[in-house]
Amino acid sequence: MDLSLSPADRAFRDEVRAFLDASLTPELRAAGRAATSVFMDPRYSLPWQRILHAKGWVAPSWPREYGGAGFNEMQRYIFASEFARAGAPSLAPMGLRMVGPCLMRYGTPAQKTLYLPRILSGEDYWCQGYSEPGAGSDLASLQLRAEPDGDDYVLNGSKIWTTHAHWANRMFLLARTRFDGKPQGGITFLLLDMATPGLTVKPIITLAGEHEVNQVFFDSVRVPQANRLGDENAGWTVAKYLLEFERGGGSAAGLQVSLKRLRAMAEAEPSDAGTPLIDDVAFRARLAAEEITVTAIEMTEHRVMSALAAGEKPGPASSMLKTQGTEAMQRIDELAIEVAAHYAAVHQPGAREAGSNIAAMGPDHSLTAMARYLNNRAGSIYGGSNEVQRNIMARLVLGL
Repeated sequence: MDLSLSPADRAFRDEVRAFLDASLTPELRAAGRAATSVFMDPRYSLPWQRILHAKGWVAPSWPREYGGAGFNEMQRYIFASEFARAGAPSLAPMGLRMVGPCLMRYGTPAQKTLYLPRILSGEDYWCQGYSEPGAGSDLASLQLRAEPDGDDYVLNGSKIWTTHAHWANRMFLLARTRFDGKPQGGITFLLLDMATPGLTVKPIITLAGEHEVNQVFFDSVRVPQANRLGDENAGWTVAKYLLEFERGGGSAAGLQVSLKRLRAMAEAEPSDAGTPLIDDVAFRARLAAEEITVTAIEMTEHRVMSALAAGEKPGPASSMLKTQGTEAMQRIDELAIEVAAHYAAVHQPGAREAGSNIAAMGPDHSLTAMARYLNNRAGSIYGGSNEVQRNIMARLVLGL
């Protein structure tokens, strides 16, 4: 496989680097370094989104006709890689990477005209109403009711693990509109204004001590039927299309950044022998194993990128990348906890805030180790658990 960049790709890479160097303020860089999740506080993600929007680069994979950058596959890969290496704050993915592409595929002209520009500008901040108590990876068993009433649906039930529902002004959700027949055949995809009466958002504080997820309760919440995306009872098809974007690849660059951070930690911390931990043979072997895994992930991403450029679908490779990427991330987190040692156990969320004047207890490189570890445990669950991904691979690759 020839991984060398063409002259045009090198020129684009240099343009992206120059833009990131000039546009990332010290505050935004600090926020990116302090991030413990792919979901950034909107105080940092939205200003960065506005900068990217002004440049025309806020939606690399969107076609130009909808306001996107219209990058080709290689340009998107270069952009994501440079983005990760620069430590830029991540953008909220629910609008740009999830419901936006679904609107392009299934939305009415009126829905596209209303929502797509507001997603690009950040005026609309979306959350995802999929999981419910008892309906996580088994999403087809969801029970949130949506009963037709005139021109509306009336919703009753709840959603859980709803990331950033306390920030969002919009939600895309799945609701049950039919209770007979195959479960997947009675689900409808709806777009909801979070200011609608009857909605209650209650926080769920994670093990990392962070308020990222919520439970959302629906008490006779009315949603216009004009806010349905796709046909009634055909929401499962829309949801599967969306998951292609939630499960996609592109994790190698972020994993390489994590490995670089881990190596720097090991160079600064002593082993039991008093020498730098990076010189410990056993530790170096474990670090090398993860570096090999990340290289393999990167090669697979290039193969997928080549297939996409040829108009093919990634198929089961997206499940493989999701599984390998999340598990590699978790193993790297575990190594970081070992390197941080007793400092990893110190709970100091105030010191993790970008721009905080609270002094960290212990070295700065240990400050986010435990929070990242705890937050990333969910990576092998959301977007379809890794067990679900292995079932997909077994069926599509092995024919089981």
